[in-house]
Amino acid sequence: MKAYVRETPSTSPRPPVRSSYDVVVVGGGMSGLCAAIASARQGARTALVQDRPVYGGNASSEVRLHVSGASCHWGKRNAAETGILMELQLENKRLNPFQNYSIWDGVLWSAAVGTKNLDCFMNATMDRVHAEGGRIRSIECWQMTTETRRELTADVFLDCTGHGTLGFLAGAEYAIGREARAEFDEKDAPEARDGFTMGNTIYFVAEDRGKPVPFVRPPWAKPFDESDFKHRYHGDVVVYHSADDVVVLKPGEDYEDHADELVEKYDVKSGYWWIELGGDWDDIIGRAEEIRYELYRSVYGVWDHIKNGGDHGAENYELVWVGTFPGTRESRRLIGDHVLTERDILAERPHPDEVAYGGWPMDEHVAGGLAAKGSIPSYVRSFRGLYSIPYGCYCSANVENLMMAGRNISASKIAMGSTRVMATCAVGGEAAGTAAALASQRGLTPRELGRRHLPELQQILLKNDCFLLGTRNEDPADLARAAAVSATSERPGYEAAKVVDGIARDVEDAVHHWRSDGLRPEGETLTLRLPAPAGVSSLRLTFDPDLSEERCISISRAILEKQPAGIAKELVRDYDAVALRGGRPVWTREVRGNFQRLNVLDLPAPVEADEIRIRVLATNGAPDAHVFEVRIY
Repeated sequence: MKAYVRETPSTSPRPPVRSSYDVVVVGGGMSGLCAAIASARQGARTALVQDRPVYGGNASSEVRLHVSGASCHWGKRNAAETGILMELQLENKRLNPFQNYSIWDGVLWSAAVGTKNLDCFMNATMDRVHAEGGRIRSIECWQMTTETRRELTADVFLDCTGHGTLGFLAGAEYAIGREARAEFDEKDAPEARDGFTMGNTIYFVAEDRGKPVPFVRPPWAKPFDESDFKHRYHGDVVVYHSADDVVVLKPGEDYEDHADELVEKYDVKSGYWWIELGGDWDDIIGRAEEIRYELYRSVYGVWDHIKNGGDHGAENYELVWVGTFPGTRESRRLIGDHVLTERDILAERPHPDEVAYGGWPMDEHVAGGLAAKGSIPSYVRSFRGLYSIPYGCYCSANVENLMMAGRNISASKIAMGSTRVMATCAVGGEAAGTAAALASQRGLTPRELGRRHLPELQQILLKNDCFLLGTRNEDPADLARAAAVSATSERPGYEAAKVVDGIARDVEDAVHHWRSDGLRPEGETLTLRLPAPAGVSSLRLTFDPDLSEERCISISRAILEKQPAGIAKELVRDYDAVALRGGRPVWTREVRGNFQRLNVLDLPAPVEADEIRIRVLATNGAPDAHVFEVRIY
């Protein structure tokens, strides 16, 4: 087979620094960060290569997009993504109540550098891939801040670059643009294949100064008039999700046709997603700098029109920040063992090999973006529930040790309109990173791991507080599954036994958690009695942060003002965990000030116990205790 060594010329005054890992993750956006942390936590020696000075990608302070996901901004109940993403968001809610993006950058950086087994290389651009016989041998990257060239070898490589750059340089199969309708039998695909993608966006932030603020148009700003903004609300930020679902705009319909359903108006504070270009350019990657320049000109032109082109309610607003690094929605998609399609999403059913899920609508922005004058900027193809993502979407079809996560996973153009959002990318990244670690540790390719150990992978993901639509806890090592469960009080429909029913969240209207009947001064106690004494070395407790609630950082007032500030009141704050043998305590842990959903309590040494008691003393504001799951190992 052909050997691939594609490279960008680069010179270094120093010889390359060579390092060997089990797993190498390239790309430090939300998918790559979650993948790298998951791999390292699984015990694999992991490297994370990021070409920016911050983590988070489109969610970082450089771009400032919000982390959308299956909940569709309050549109779907109990749908919020958990796992590592939830952990990061809850940490941010504790440390960053006013949603400062610099603090958020610090939360992500701290999570990366504080993870055991994880080496982080920031400001490091991967520019060479050495691959032969359908397998990657190593990658090289240039770290500009240290003028250091690094060569990294690994058993498994994970492409979280967004552009699919690692896969492209390794010779992986990929696709760009729209497939023809007949290719995957997708009803909303075009008749013929084309190269159209969604475009890139630069955001801005404005603040109300309480008095008139003038704006002088720079000479290089792009001129606009009111006719350029048909179907593009400006002067108000629009939330286009209705209370229960997402409204579909059919061809030929105006936003005005659904005004009562679609529009909630907020003062001008953040930039507009529709300041978008590049989707109809001949090469959205190769011409990225030209697109960036045109976007920059466009942002200032839009702001000039808002300030000086009529009354848009912005007289007192000052432009305080304009992004210089665009948020990219779409470019290459790497082809995997399974290509997720519109039909998969609309089926809304679990795949047997599910490892992640989504729920965002199949959102297709017009390729011309802002240049498509008079066109509706986005067609939103709605569906009611959630869908699962198969493992094969994360495994390259022709590079045997390559996995991918993020917007470049194996999906059709139509399906990618849903899978691209960052919360969906993050839970897919955690699944892929976990799988990559297991494959390395067992000397298998990712495909072989899926064929031999997929149920085990699914159980590990559930254990780490990921959610799968059709899979419940069947971990044979979990002693709690055989326990008799009782509580000092319980509300009807929220019985104590639900903490061992195998599902660690409510699903639509189905309840899967214990809720006490109030909270007495001495606390409320949940008791798990084992059928026989057993060695106990760890407890895993899953609490309730309200999975119907948003908790993402954003520059949009529509998002910020609707979500509660600070730590979720439903979360248990103070509790005692006790292991007993014959009624006598053999181990006790006092936890105070909890703010996380998943609590892992590792004992310093295993103890023989026949009973576990969780005594809840206080919540972060709720009048009763909420517990979704207790696991005993």
